[in-house]
Amino acid sequence: MAKADERSRAAKPRTGLKPARVSQRRLAEPVEPVAAPARPGRAMGLQLAAEVARLERELATARAQVAELAARAQIDPLTDILNRRGLERELARSLAHVKRYGASAALVYVDLDGFKRVNDRHGHAAGDTVLKAVAMVLARHIRESDVVARVGGDEFVLLLWNCSEADGHAKAQAIEAAIARMTPTHAGAALQVGASCGVAPLLPLDRPEDLLDRADRAMYARKMARRGLRRAV
Repeated sequence: MAKADERSRAAKPRTGLKPARVSQRRLAEPVEPVAAPARPGRAMGLQLAAEVARLERELATARAQVAELAARAQIDPLTDILNRRGLERELARSLAHVKRYGASAALVYVDLDGFKRVNDRHGHAAGDTVLKAVAMVLARHIRESDVVARVGGDEFVLLLWNCSEADGHAKAQAIEAAIARMTPTHAGAALQVGASCGVAPLLPLDRPEDLLDRADRAMYARKMARRGLRRAV
């Protein structure tokens, strides 16, 4: 029996270590929660969405700027009405409408008389004053649906909708009289010019250049007639 106890004691390992004691205080301390790492897929998705939104805003701004530049490219910077490019766009659109629906419209070509004399006597700044005044007079003689443009140095064009050729001639005479009455001033000097107007109706088979040429020739004939009237007087 004694030998069995000795063998049992011999079989047990002797580490010489005492069992560890767990502090009750340590067990009572709260355990800080460990935050789960953010999912990289979701973070990248949010970042990509923000970048797309930023690019869309920049694209919208760029498109607006391009549209504004395109519009300004069709405006005469001195008189703030359409230039020749803007008029040609409107003529192409109007002729297509006339061809399709048979609407009536007329073109009035306006050329100033005595404008060179103003430039020679008072300078180009005075000439600019006259051009601005003429543009204002023409703008007052058209409806919102009509178009006014400056196509050359002292040449202007009116595109009149729902206007017969006879009505166009009546409007041309009214414009000649209104320009003759205006008296803009520059550096204390009163500036006066006249105007000759030619009229051409829009025809379904017209091209913009053909229409402008026909109205220009009508204006030149009117100018010659007015010079003849002045000589006779």
